[in-house]
This record gives sequence, structure tokens and C-alpha cells, in this order.
Amino acid sequence: MLVLDGKAAAAKLQEKLAEGATEYFKNTGRQPHLAAVLVGNSGPSETYVAAKMETCRKVGFQSSLIRFDASISEDDLLKEIDKLNADSGLHGFIVQLPLPAGISVDRVIERIDPSKDVDGFHPVNLGKLAKNQPCFASATPWGIIRLIEEYRIETSGKHVVILGRSQIVGLPMALLLSRNASPGNSTVTICHSKTANLKEIALQADILIAAIGIPEFVKADMVKPGAVVIDVGINRIPDAGKKSGFRLTGDVDYEMVAPLCSAITPVPGGVGPMTIAALMENTLIAAKRQAGLLP
Repeated sequence: MLVLDGKAAAAKLQEKLAEGATEYFKNTGRQPHLAAVLVGNSGPSETYVAAKMETCRKVGFQSSLIRFDASISEDDLLKEIDKLNADSGLHGFIVQLPLPAGISVDRVIERIDPSKDVDGFHPVNLGKLAKNQPCFASATPWGIIRLIEEYRIETSGKHVVILGRSQIVGLPMALLLSRNASPGNSTVTICHSKTANLKEIALQADILIAAIGIPEFVKADMVKPGAVVIDVGINRIPDAGKKSGFRLTGDVDYEMVAPLCSAITPVPGGVGPMTIAALMENTLIAAKRQAGLLP
């Protein structure tokens, strides 16, 4: 059983991105610049944004953290996004989710300039992905593609089952793996909470991608022996034995499932680091496009 080490794979990708940032600086006299918008003070969001800002530092990017109080109105937040869209010194930005109640996630995402939407959430980028045109793919699915490439996992002709249909993970993941490319050329089935016979479908998977948002949902009796299992989930569950009072777990029951697999991602240390690395890659691409170095 092979553990797909996202930390190691992300470190290798970051080395290439640092080289790209150096080359970009030589050509433009600037650093690729990523901003993160943080609304409110959610603990997990603070952690995720801090990790992204630290990765910017490691790869030689400029970073900005823009904070707003949770009481900000939707209209005022949209006006702030307009300012970021117009800022020529900023190549890409993200709005960290979730947002406070009363703010429409769809309206916020749709307000972001698609050329700066390095999270790949805008409908324009999702639509271009569906047409296999140049775009920003959502960071988590794109990070998984990079992880699959790093470990040379064969996808052509394989049956991929994705648990979860979100526009952030499940849908773009299906588009990426079903396209005529490498990795790709898979037969993809998307399952969700209303799927009948979900267990039986999961058992057909050569590659099972769990992004359903339920801790340890995938049990051993849902996994075909020899399957590749990619766990997108990151859940906090109570654990009195931990100093923090909780532990992190994925959407897969790792201890029970791992012995069955040919390969599996751990949580933490699997998909998470690759998501951040993919976000950095999108930022470098955005910077190059805006400088006329890429079409």
C-alpha cells in the first residue's frame, strides 16, 4: 500500500514555482502577488489563510491578507472586491470560505474578475474547464491532478467514483478526469446524498475520491481491493486525548480502508498541501498572463 504524500509532492511543486517566480521577477521586476480576503475570525479559516500566506513567502510571491469584520454588508464586500479587481499590482486573490450568514457566496464569487480568480470558482472558469479551454481549475481538483501525476497513477480507462458533487471539488474533478488528456480519459461517476446503491457503486471504483464532508464516511466495505483512494475531507472531531480537544480526520476511515488500497492519501498531509500548491501555480499563471508572458 502506497501512501500518497501530499507534503512531499507539494514541496517538489513549490521548488518549481520558486524557480518560476525568480524568472518572472527577471522579466518584470515584480513578484507574483496573491491576496486573501478574510471575513470574520473563524479559527479554521485563519489557519488555512495563514498556511497560504506562508507558502507565498516560501516560493517568493508577494502576499496580502485583507481582513473585514464579520458585520460587513454584502454590498460593501462587493465594493471591496471591485477594488481588488481594479488593482493592477495584484495578480490574483481569493475570498476565504465560508462567509458569514447573510452574504451570498455566489454573488461574491461571480463578482471576482475571472482573470484573477485563482481559486477557480467563477462560472467563467468552470465553463471554460468544461470546454477544455485555458482557465483556472479549482485548486483542490487541480492539486489532486498534480498528485496523480507525481505518483504516476494511471487514469486512462479507469472507473473513477467521486463522492460529492460540489462546484468546488466534485464537478471540476469529474471534468478534469474525463477530458481527453493525461491524467484523464477516465469513466467518471458522481455520487451524492441522493444516490441509490451508493455502496455498490463505490465498490466499482478503480479510483475513489471522497469529498462528501462526513467524517470517516467511507468504510472498508465500500472499497474494492487494490483501489486508489483520495480523501478530500478535513473534519474536526472531538478527542479528549488531544490537547486541543479534537483531532483531524478525513471522509475515509483510514485505518480500516488503507490495508485494502493500492494507494491512499492521509489526512492531514495528503490533498491539503496540494491544494495550496495548486493555488500558487494558478497565481503564477495569472501573473504571467497579465504580463503578456502567456496567452
